[in-house]
Amino acid sequence: MPSNEAVRSAISRVVASASDFHDDSLEALTSAARDAVPGADYASVTIVHDDGRVETLAPTDPLACLVDDLQGELKQGPCYDAATNDTIFIAEDLAEDERWPQYGPKAAALGVTAQMGIDLRHPGNAKAALNLYSNRTWVFVDSLEIAELFATHAALVLGFVTATNDFESALTGRKTIGQALGIVMERYSINEDRAFQFLVRVSQDSNVKVREVAADIVAGVNRRNTP
Repeated sequence: MPSNEAVRSAISRVVASASDFHDDSLEALTSAARDAVPGADYASVTIVHDDGRVETLAPTDPLACLVDDLQGELKQGPCYDAATNDTIFIAEDLAEDERWPQYGPKAAALGVTAQMGIDLRHPGNAKAALNLYSNRTWVFVDSLEIAELFATHAALVLGFVTATNDFESALTGRKTIGQALGIVMERYSINEDRAFQFLVRVSQDSNVKVREVAADIVAGVNRRNTP
């Protein structure tokens, strides 16, 4: 078991309510992202095809489709740029953000005032991003880490090989999270999506960062296996 008592306690509570986990699907993932990422009110996944056409997958609200279509029409916006430029874009106040002079005010007029786009990289030509939208401004300041975790899992669901950004620490964290997912899957006989939700819920319940929860689980197994 993990050494952190807060994590251990949270795991016990999560295990007790394991029947509440969602089914393994992209729709469940975007719904979970909307619920778990601080500040998010809506979520979706955007696919940008080779011809420039934008396709919205698993939107949690019709408004997500509307603003996704608007980004595709204007060829600009945090999520469109995240998908096409293979990076992360965060707009805390779209109406005033000079990076998207056409899209920002129009999105704000529709009720989307802050937005985060996280790329889902693919070794081929496919372009995609996880989209998180808010009807409030300045809400994503401390949300990047958990949003990246959902983006990583969205990439796995889509069959993408993801390397969401250039931060070495994020890549190291993903490796640890992947190891923790395997441990949780084996220990509690649950699938990958349920194990992913498990880590997120333990993080929230224990007030410990997801990477720290994962590291603690992996470290606990390593200590147990050390002669």
